Amino acid sequence: MAKKPKKAPAAEGETGEAEAPKSRKKLFIAVGAAALLVLGGGGAFVLKKRGAEAQAAHAEEQKPVVFLDMREMMLNLSPEAGPGQDRAKYAKLRITLELKDAKVEGEVKPLMPRVEDTLQVYMRELRPSDLSGSTGLYRLREELLRRVNVAVYPAKVEAVLFKDVILQ
Repeated sequence: MAKKPKKAPAAEGETGEAEAPKSRKKLFIAVGAAALLVLGGGGAFVLKKRGAEAQAAHAEEQKPVVFLDMREMMLNLSPEAGPGQDRAKYAKLRITLELKDAKVEGEVKPLMPRVEDTLQVYMRELRPSDLSGSTGLYRLREELLRRVNVAVYPAKVEAVLFKDVILQ
């Protein structure tokens, strides 16, 4: 059998150098993709497991909150300064206190007269313009929460919730 003649390389080392980078690039891309798949899958597994554990722990810690209704309050507000503001303005409020659990409810209930007094004294200082808009109600909520927590200390009220706020 006759041997086929070898092709002469066009330039020295051209063929070997051209093939090596292509095969190395492909190898690096394949290894990188495989590593990303392995790490991504492992990371997703760990995050999913931690999320499930955290959710289970949160469900165990979460106790039912207790809502304590206060009696309806109707009180007069300070008159606006200016001419023609002789007519008295009134605010009618129905408030609910959000408490952490039933134990706190037992601590707060005997102190309700003090809480109502604190709220009425503060509300009588307000003018109708202080309660206008969502910003006014937000400020009122924050101030009432602060004052209620001072009145029931060492117990703690989580939130003051408005059922009705009517200005007349």
